[in-house]
Amino acid sequence: MSLSASDIASVKLIVGMEVHVELATRTKMFTRAPNPAHPDFDPHAEADHGSHAAHRAAVLPNTLIDPTVLALPGALPVMNKAAVEMAIKVGLALQCQIAPLTKWDRKSYFYPDLPKAYQISQYDLPLCFDGSIDVPGLDVQGQLDLDAEPTRIGIIRAHLEEDAGKLLHEAPGGGAIDFSIADYNRAGAPLLEIVTQPDFTSADQCVAFCRVLRNVCRFLGVSEGVMQKGHMRFEPNINTHITLKDGHLIKTPIVEVKNLNSFKAVKGAIEFELEQQPLRWLADKREMGRGMKQTRGWNDHARGGKGETFLQREKEDAHDYRYFPDPDLVPVVVDEAWKSQIAATIPELPLPRYRRYMDEFGLGKKEAAALVEERDVCFFYEGVIAAMEAMGLSNARAGKLAANILLQSGAKRANEQQRLISELGITPASVAAIGKLREDGKLSNQGVDELFGALCEEKKEGIHHGEHRDHREEMQKHGRGDAAQVPSSVSSVISVVNSSLAHAEATAKARGLLLVRDDAALAKWVDQAIAENAQAAADVKAGKVQAVGRLVGAVVKLSGGTLDAKNVRDALLAKLSNG
Repeated sequence: MSLSASDIASVKLIVGMEVHVELATRTKMFTRAPNPAHPDFDPHAEADHGSHAAHRAAVLPNTLIDPTVLALPGALPVMNKAAVEMAIKVGLALQCQIAPLTKWDRKSYFYPDLPKAYQISQYDLPLCFDGSIDVPGLDVQGQLDLDAEPTRIGIIRAHLEEDAGKLLHEAPGGGAIDFSIADYNRAGAPLLEIVTQPDFTSADQCVAFCRVLRNVCRFLGVSEGVMQKGHMRFEPNINTHITLKDGHLIKTPIVEVKNLNSFKAVKGAIEFELEQQPLRWLADKREMGRGMKQTRGWNDHARGGKGETFLQREKEDAHDYRYFPDPDLVPVVVDEAWKSQIAATIPELPLPRYRRYMDEFGLGKKEAAALVEERDVCFFYEGVIAAMEAMGLSNARAGKLAANILLQSGAKRANEQQRLISELGITPASVAAIGKLREDGKLSNQGVDELFGALCEEKKEGIHHGEHRDHREEMQKHGRGDAAQVPSSVSSVISVVNSSLAHAEATAKARGLLLVRDDAALAKWVDQAIAENAQAAADVKAGKVQAVGRLVGAVVKLSGGTLDAKNVRDALLAKLSNG
C-alpha cells in the first residue's frame, strides 16, 4: 500500500555532531613541518602582532611539507606532545575522562589528498571520552542566551588524528585552471575530532553548541577558530523519527553532512534534511541500518540561496576502514601529574566569566554576553579593567565603566568597520585613560566618544602613546586569571598607564574636549540659569525632578559646552534643595 505525507502524524529530528578542530600547534601532528593552522600563517594578521611577519604572506601550495607528510620511504612519524596537551585541555573543559593509556591506529582509505592512503587516528582507545557540555539556547536575534535553561549534550569522545590535504580547483591567487591541484600543506596538521551523543532535537541547538564550542576552543588557546580557513569544520549526523498515524515508528537513514564552515550552513543543512528525509522515505522506504548511511555535501547557493544537500557517497561502516594499531608509534601514557599540570593552564571559560561580570560589575545580560562572545574582545576588556585599577579605580567601577565605553564607542566603530573592538587600533591602557578622564569629570559623554575615535586613528609602528606591544599584551593577559601571565614588573605597568593617561589628556585638550572644573564659574552659571528659568526651578522644588533637565541645558549653554551635564545636574539639585 502506498503512503503519502498525509499518513505521517509527526516527525522528530535527531542530530549528533562531529566537529573537527585544527589545533594551533607550531608543527604538525607527527612531523616538524610547519602547521598552517598556527597564527603565524594567518595572512590577515597585522605585522606588529608577532615576530614572524614573513610567514604571514599567503602560503603557496605544497610548501609546508616534508618526507613524513608525503609518506616517502623511510620517513617515520614522531608524536607532537603539544597537540596531545591541547587535546587534553579541550577534554577537561568538556568534562571528559582522560584515558590513562591511549594508542594510535591506522585508518585505511584512498583519496588524492591523503598521501599515505591511510590516516593516523585513534579508534578504540580515544584520548578523551564520556564528557558533557551545557549548551544555552538562542534569543530571538539568534544570539546565545547564556541565562536561559541549558541543554546538556553528551560527549562520546574526542580523539586526535592528522588532517588530510585538500584539492584546489583554482590557481594560487584565484586564477582559472582546467585541472585540480593536490595541496598537501594541510596534510598532517593535528586534528581533534569531537563526537557528541545524538542529543540535539533542533537546528538552533546545534548552532548554539557550535558557537559555544568554538568560543571554548579559542579561550583555551588551542585554535584560532577561523572557520573560513578550515580551523573548525562541523559535520552533523542527521536522521528523523517518523511516527505514522497508525502508530508505526520509522527511523530514516543517517545522513552525515560534511565540512560545514559556517553557523548558517549548519542551520540550513539540518533544516533541509528535516524537511527532505520524510519525503525520501516516502519515495524509497529506506530505513536506518547497516550500509544505509550517506555522506552529503552542502551547496549554499542552491534554491535561490536557501541551500541544499547533495549526495556524495554511501558512507563506510567502521570495519571498512580496516583499523589496526600503528606499528611506528608508541602508546601515550597520561599520568595524574601530567593531567594536573595541563588542568592548571585552563583559564576561566566564557560562561563563568559571563556570570562573574554580572555579579562583580553589575552588567546586564546583554552586556555580559557581548563581552564574552569573542575571546579577543573579552581579553581586551579585562586588559582595560587592569589598567583602570592601576589608575586608582576600584575593580567594580572599572568593570562597569570599561563595559560602557567598549559597548558604546567601541561597538559603534567595530560595526562600521566590520572588525572586532580589539582590532580598532586603540589600546587597553588608552581606553582606561578615557575612562579615568570621564570619572574625574574632565570629559563629557560626547567627549568620551570623540576621544575614543581620535585614539583609534593613531598608530605608530607598534607603539601607542608609549605603550609597547609587549606591554599591551601583558595588560590584556593580566585579566585572564593566569598567574603565570601577570605582568612581571609593576613599575612597567604604571609607566604604561601614566604615559597613556598623559597622552589621552593632551589629545583631549588639543581637541577642545576637556571640561572646565571652575566651581566659582559653575555656581555663577547655576544662579543665572535659575533666575532666567524661574518656573523650571519652582517645579524642581515642588518635586518634579525631571524639570531639572531644562536648567541643565541652560547652564551648559552658558558655559559654552565646557561643563559635564552630570556635574551640572548635581550642582543644580544641591542648590535647589537648599533654598
